[in-house]
Amino acid sequence: MPSSLTYPGVYIEELPSAVRTITGVPTSITAFVGRAWKGPVGDPILIHSYSDYERVFGGLWQVSPMSYAVAHFFSNGGSVALIVRVTADATKATRAKFTLAAGTELEASSPGSWGNDLQLSVKKHDTDPKAFHLTVLDDPETKDDARKVGGSGAREEFLNVSVDDASPRYLVKVLAQQSKLVHVVDDDPAKVGGSAPAPADKVGAGTPGVDGSKLLDADILGTVSGAGIKALKKADLFNLLCLPPLTPDDDVDKATWAEAGTLCKDRRAVLLVDAPRGWDVGSAVTKVVADFNMTAKSYAALYFPRLRMADPLAENKLEDFAPCGVVAGVISRTDAERGVWKAPAGIEAALGGVFGFSVNGSPANLNDDDSGQINPVAVNALRSVPGIGAVVWGARTLDGRDVLASQWKYLPVRRLALYIEESLYRGTQWVVFEPNDEPLWSQIRLNVGAFMNGLFRQGAFQGTTPRDAYLVKCDKETTTQDDINRGVVNILVGFAPLKPAEFVVIKIQQLAGQTQA
Repeated sequence: MPSSLTYPGVYIEELPSAVRTITGVPTSITAFVGRAWKGPVGDPILIHSYSDYERVFGGLWQVSPMSYAVAHFFSNGGSVALIVRVTADATKATRAKFTLAAGTELEASSPGSWGNDLQLSVKKHDTDPKAFHLTVLDDPETKDDARKVGGSGAREEFLNVSVDDASPRYLVKVLAQQSKLVHVVDDDPAKVGGSAPAPADKVGAGTPGVDGSKLLDADILGTVSGAGIKALKKADLFNLLCLPPLTPDDDVDKATWAEAGTLCKDRRAVLLVDAPRGWDVGSAVTKVVADFNMTAKSYAALYFPRLRMADPLAENKLEDFAPCGVVAGVISRTDAERGVWKAPAGIEAALGGVFGFSVNGSPANLNDDDSGQINPVAVNALRSVPGIGAVVWGARTLDGRDVLASQWKYLPVRRLALYIEESLYRGTQWVVFEPNDEPLWSQIRLNVGAFMNGLFRQGAFQGTTPRDAYLVKCDKETTTQDDINRGVVNILVGFAPLKPAEFVVIKIQQLAGQTQA
């Protein structure tokens, strides 16, 4: 009602709508945790293409399986990735340092030998003795054996920067806010102040940056809060998690996989697990339980074997690669084309750029008998199908062993449930602190029901009618007076999931001598 009715006549008032649209969350944001050539350490960085990865993290690097996994992800249909760069604690990576003048020292924006490619040049200001022009170049001519390329070629120019902390062009603030390549080591004005650096066409690293030692499982787990996979707690959302091998020769340990699975359970995500490089078909059958006996099995999917793909840094010779990046790309592509409820497997789940497979370090291809052995123990096969090529040929979670009879046996069922859970979690925040009675319950039924009906119309559920496909219940039966007294509203949401047709049985019968009735 209007606040006051003072004159005879017609009053207009806009009433709030009961419709609050629930928007589905993304389904295939893929997090990668591992070693990179350059870039921020310990912060999840969102990228939308491999060009973004090259710009921020430096592109392919032979000692970084993550760099290849990200490339495979985008080349197979991936669209959004979340990158966490990890450096080793054993021998830490350090930043390259550059001395411009006594007390004025700059350093590369992130640790690693990439900073040694940086070249700085200084030009004198015409009138101000404390001001100068600074140019920073990530020299593209410098070569590196592990990358076969030089720096990114990025160039930054800063005109009229000053060592005077009272200047609006104070060197410390300008670099901190505008440079992605360097910043001042010590921002104490007493150390930065003085006269401007002498002109120089080329200032190289006085103290070279180093990449540090190879990663260990402790580095991936994060020995301190906010490092390794713990850094993903800072991320708003991710749906898939890839932990590429520590090095080209060192697999991730089973304890690390277990910890990552627990993280995925907490964040409503799925962990893509790479089978150990030493496995053969027999190992896959006998060791899967012992090697991957994690508590969050329904939040993980295991893929076997390794992939034979060209290595651009080794003259495109075929090398063995972990499959997580390729599989994540296939899942992302399937979500975009068919929906999260479609199993990311079958003849449409082609593995781009894959020329073969590696079983226990030797080229090999799984056949029907091999698939028949590993599928019942929830190991998803990667294989070549005649006339089709390399494909994903399995869609089970690690909870999908036949003996477990789990309701989360199939990956698309688990991922659809996570999609619904996350979407409803974010889409019902408005309910908090609303009066807990029938008007609220009816709004909840309306909005959640509209979301579920939208999925039904897209073909996400079994059933030919909404009644058969899903259930939304929020009333005095789900929320009792005792619940109301405790400030609780209960919403019951059920759905009939689509399950993949793993086994297609065609029955053939001869018809001989039958006559028409």
